[in-house]
Amino acid sequence: MRKPLVAGNWKMNKNHGDAKALLEALVNRSSEIPSGVDVMVAPPSLYLSEMAGHANDKIAVGSQDVSTQEDDGAFTGEFSAAMLQSAGVRYAIVGHSERREYHGETDEEIREKIAACVNAGIRPVYCCGEKLEERESGKHVSVVSGQVKTALEGFSAEELKHLVVAYEPVWAIGTGKTASSAQAQAMHAEIRNVLSELFNSDFADSIRILYGGSAKPANAAELFAQPDVDGGLIGGASLKADDFLKVVESAG
Repeated sequence: MRKPLVAGNWKMNKNHGDAKALLEALVNRSSEIPSGVDVMVAPPSLYLSEMAGHANDKIAVGSQDVSTQEDDGAFTGEFSAAMLQSAGVRYAIVGHSERREYHGETDEEIREKIAACVNAGIRPVYCCGEKLEERESGKHVSVVSGQVKTALEGFSAEELKHLVVAYEPVWAIGTGKTASSAQAQAMHAEIRNVLSELFNSDFADSIRILYGGSAKPANAAELFAQPDVDGGLIGGASLKADDFLKVVESAG
């Protein structure tokens, strides 16, 4: 049985005081988190060390990105997976569509980020998803399958035992549009089939696949009820404690 994970991606939101207040609210209300649900929040990198120090055993802290570079060295502005691990960060989001779009990240580079996480003991949250034109032209399955195959090529099942996959249709991120529960389930099932082909069925059955893309309290329960949807990577709804906890409760 896969344990659901609800992850909040705060993106470039919240000044220092507001970020502290949001985490404090979540920690203070962590008794509302169902025992069968894992929770992670990914604040801006500036706050990671402090946030990790103030989280509790029900709320893990994750990073929104990680470097492909060495553990240390002359790489101005970068931070390594080893640094994240030393600061108490447990997850790292890799391959988010906004990183692909605005920073030109390729599947090959994203694979290097996954490798960095694996080597440092950080759980990678690997994002994949198609653009609107790819969905409308019927290429969405081949696009997402290709992303997954390229990013995970060369790893062993043992190396990726803590992998989390997040399916985020690009056309639904921050747009208010959401994939229907049937659309989400179909793509999650396809991703699980790809994982089975790359590794084996036991591995595929063990990996959590999250849905991301305008998931919110109003639609979370229906999405999470699908057999291959194991929680969500939540954007806008993770910025308010009430909304985020309602989504978390929907996964219980």
